[in-house]
Amino acid sequence: MQDDIRETAATCDERERNWPIPAIRKAHERSVTFGLNATTRPDYDVLTEGELLLKLEQNRVLCAHATPVMETLREQIVNTQSMIVLTDAQGLILHSTGDDDFLARAEKVALRAGANWAEERQGTNAIGTAIAERSPTVVHGDQHYLAANRFLTCSSVPILDPYGDLIGVLDVTGDHRSYHRHTMALARMSVQMIENHLFSSTFRGMLQIAFHSRPEFLGTLMEGIMAFTCDGRFLSANRSAQFQFGLPLSALRAHTLSSLFGMTSAQLIDRSHASRAPHIALDLNNGAVVCARVRLNRAPFADVASRSVASKPAPHASTTPVPSSRLASLDTGDAKVAAVIGKVRKVIGKDIPILITGETGTGKELLAQAIHGDSPRRAGPFVAVNCASIPENLIESELFGYEEGAFTGARRKGAAGKLLQAHGGTLFLDEIGDMPYPLQVRLLRVLQERVVDPLGSNKSIPVDVAIICATHRNLREMIEQNRFREDLYYRLNGLVVKLPPLRERTDLAAVITKMLRAVSDDEACGMRLSIDDDVMALFERYAWPGNFRQLCNLLRTAAAMVDDDGCIHREHLPEDFFDEPRMHAQITSEACASSPPASGRLQEITASVIAAALARHRGNVSAAARALGVSRNTIYRKLPACSSMEQ
Repeated sequence: MQDDIRETAATCDERERNWPIPAIRKAHERSVTFGLNATTRPDYDVLTEGELLLKLEQNRVLCAHATPVMETLREQIVNTQSMIVLTDAQGLILHSTGDDDFLARAEKVALRAGANWAEERQGTNAIGTAIAERSPTVVHGDQHYLAANRFLTCSSVPILDPYGDLIGVLDVTGDHRSYHRHTMALARMSVQMIENHLFSSTFRGMLQIAFHSRPEFLGTLMEGIMAFTCDGRFLSANRSAQFQFGLPLSALRAHTLSSLFGMTSAQLIDRSHASRAPHIALDLNNGAVVCARVRLNRAPFADVASRSVASKPAPHASTTPVPSSRLASLDTGDAKVAAVIGKVRKVIGKDIPILITGETGTGKELLAQAIHGDSPRRAGPFVAVNCASIPENLIESELFGYEEGAFTGARRKGAAGKLLQAHGGTLFLDEIGDMPYPLQVRLLRVLQERVVDPLGSNKSIPVDVAIICATHRNLREMIEQNRFREDLYYRLNGLVVKLPPLRERTDLAAVITKMLRAVSDDEACGMRLSIDDDVMALFERYAWPGNFRQLCNLLRTAAAMVDDDGCIHREHLPEDFFDEPRMHAQITSEACASSPPASGRLQEITASVIAAALARHRGNVSAAARALGVSRNTIYRKLPACSSMEQ
């Protein structure tokens, strides 16, 4: 036992002599600029239960793929006085697990879900520094900036999504006296496993090529994986694939399957079919030769040869290209949306503010996120603020932050506002038309001078943000009514684009198909959902007053009601959908078109149609309601009128 301790101590001494000192020094310098003091008691800003649940929901996909891997890692480091931590891209702990006795000590430094370990709060630490440096980081003992954390040694590895963007951190933390040199290697392997799972899940249904120079590494964490559309367009590549090609993801995006492997997708599939071996040999464009397996929908092509996919994609595979560009993924065939995307692309990265207009629920925040994702700032934060949802007396502190003691109820040490949180990234101001008039002056100054003055502070802090705003209001009318500043308006409308409402879009079928795919994946329902032709026709005639929010909620509800065939019929739709005034008008219109009305009055027409439906279904209200596409309550409300007509 003593020998083990001496060996571990010697290992730590050796590691300390070889620390990447410049990176630690830079992290300590950043800690000073954040106004932290090494002897200060840490402020972990632990979220409430409700706030944490919201964050968990926002990071549901990451947690679903990471949690099983964390449990496997836990088995490998059991009884080492360690714990495993998963955070989001901002350093907020989402989940932690580990040795029970160490967890009790870790609670004292808030290594638990809901605590924030960003550098600006905790100073130099492996989680926050890995996020800042975007690279695997070990912070050992005294290298922590805050004295309270110096009994720890932490090994953190950033987790990247399939598009190369930071989405979280996996960290292994333990007592600094029991650090083992294999810890970082285990953390790296675990992150590689998480990223590969995310990659395969994101691009299932697409053409995937798994490859390695040594066949025994196929099917392991070391295999490279690339995803393409069925016509050979490049989608993405995991870290191993990037390493084997010697190219970063940004450079690979300029290629196609043909330019990387020297053959078309059809030729590749034919070659896969013809091979009786478990893998085929492929030549990379850098001269290397690799062993490869070609997959579609998580299965080797050899398993689906009878489907004749050499001439066309598998019938259950998506034939719609899934672009690596976030903006391109929003282009599902509507000309107005395509025009918006085209305009936005021309101003990305040029410090031109963008104002997105459109009805509530048309996808304004989704467009803003896509703009950020395609911009040079995509590695920075995307911070969204809904100006309509924050009480007027709090919005100033939310935006600009505040110093300690700035007002009653203020947090100790103050808080950074949304503007400072968005430093280096994008600030999205949703419902900008609802921002209180006095605050518009302060926002204008920030946009002009690029500095922020927190409440209660006498110092100005430089800030570098891209601004995207959105509103469903008519700002010009508000200017005339002295409810919105004209100078702010002209500072925000560098480019103004308008998203069409759902009822005006020509790509409704494509949008619904895409949503159904997402619902299937989110709910893990194990089947591919579809829409009955009658229901699709109903959707195409509907006004969709709630736009995408309404459509998404309706599809989620219908998905929970479907039968084993996975097809959504009228009876699977919520009854209140048919109670919308638009639906009543539609039924009446259809009735007038199919048969001459006995009376010119609207109520008589509706009652006549319902009476006929009841007669056809022998008084079965449920059957009549399904046939008409209305709820049973509608039938019951109209029954007195139907009876009077019969008399």
